[in-house]
Amino acid sequence: MQEEIGPSVETIIEETILKYSDHVNPSLANLMRFAGFGDVEDRAEGTRVYDLSGNEYIDCLGGYGVFSLGHRHPEVVAAVRDQLERMPLSCKLFFSKPLADLAELMARIAPGRLQYCFFTNSGAEAVEGALKAARIATKRTDFVCTVGGFHGKTLGSLSATGRDVYKAPFQPVLPGFTHVPFGDAQAVESAITANTAAVLVEPIQGEGGIRVPEDDYLPRLQEICRTNGSLLIVDEVQTGMGRTGRMFACEHWDVEPDIITMAKALGGGVMPIGAFIGTPDVWEALFRENPLMHTSTFGGNPLACRAAIAAVEVTLRDRLPARAAELGEYFISQLETVKEKHPKALADVRGKGLMIGVEFTHEDVGELVIGGLCRRGVIAAYTLNNPKVIRFEPPLIITMEEIDTVVNAFDEAISEAVDMLDGIL
Repeated sequence: MQEEIGPSVETIIEETILKYSDHVNPSLANLMRFAGFGDVEDRAEGTRVYDLSGNEYIDCLGGYGVFSLGHRHPEVVAAVRDQLERMPLSCKLFFSKPLADLAELMARIAPGRLQYCFFTNSGAEAVEGALKAARIATKRTDFVCTVGGFHGKTLGSLSATGRDVYKAPFQPVLPGFTHVPFGDAQAVESAITANTAAVLVEPIQGEGGIRVPEDDYLPRLQEICRTNGSLLIVDEVQTGMGRTGRMFACEHWDVEPDIITMAKALGGGVMPIGAFIGTPDVWEALFRENPLMHTSTFGGNPLACRAAIAAVEVTLRDRLPARAAELGEYFISQLETVKEKHPKALADVRGKGLMIGVEFTHEDVGELVIGGLCRRGVIAAYTLNNPKVIRFEPPLIITMEEIDTVVNAFDEAISEAVDMLDGIL
């Protein structure tokens, strides 16, 4: 009996892209093909991603910070499989042990007086919850945020996000949001009024271009908030879980927020989960009169909580924040060497831990370099609010040898881009 032959790899790729064009997002399909990502992802393991054509890539994008433990970490996968056989989703009427265990674990690792957790499905949902909590806790309505900040694209989080290109088509967004330059504590102080519920800030701007503030910035914001009776909300959606060299980036500056938002790496690269974590004062205000004031059908589901518990335990046991700090210093030093070789193309290298940004002198260089990296087996991408900057956010388990491979590919990709842009730079 003759064995049936399925469609070819080429056919599957073309059919997948056509389905994107017809049923998902035609503009995105065109952009991905133009940028050199015209294949279909097939599988992943550790620091590596493989496409359907069999090409292998070192993942230096890391799902925009999701894959801190790498892809398919065996302990996270095992925890989720075990829970899948028990109870994948909660019936919502009884107590959930995975949720309780995760909340207790988060309280143990969170800075300051942060004690209570509400679990969501994404970072944007975590920000939405934090905004509501700040309003009810302070009985105020307004927020001070930063230009270039990114907090999500749901309507509330979009109102806090500091780039007009994403807000303009949806005006009017929520009122009461003022945006000031990132890194300028005086501007924050000038913007605060008696009606400011909270200051919402990333400890390091991610989509704004991997911008690290001066050491006195976050401590000054904390002082300003406490003086004015406003809350300090620190968005650690991208920086949390050891990415910058500490479990939470705000710990670099000994800052104790009233609320922290998290997501991305919290699910261990296996399950989507977000959270906002608050002090007893915030939680009492949010749930005192109504324990169902803020709810989520799928937030805190058992599968996601088991993944997050395993992710936190592995991160602590394997000392991944310290590893990120050590490897980050090495990675940045090697990129600085490349910068010295290409002064016309590279303007800056910056970051903390394994959250690294490289800024080009011209947007076209970044576009060409991303394609050049892809052809050389390295995945990287722009920061959303600053297209001159590409980010390197590899898994925290990346090796020094893999970093060397990435840096060599980066060097070659820049040389290629400079040759193509001869006369422009």
